[in-house]
Amino acid sequence: MTDQPIKGPASYFPSIEKKYGKPIAHWQELVRSHLPAKHMDLVAMLKNDHGMGHGHANAVVAYTLAAGSG
Repeated sequence: MTDQPIKGPASYFPSIEKKYGKPIAHWQELVRSHLPAKHMDLVAMLKNDHGMGHGHANAVVAYTLAAGSG
């Protein structure tokens, strides 16, 4: 079996965990705790309140919402 490269929002997860020092589960729970909210409002919350870059914040929000946590 060959390893498939990680695609989509999850491809950002290793760098998110390294840069911000917390596991993805932490960021997902934070996003879930602010639901219901619009996608871009959640991105803005991660950026403004936690210093996350736009791409990283967008990846966390997109992945969390796609997982059906709303």
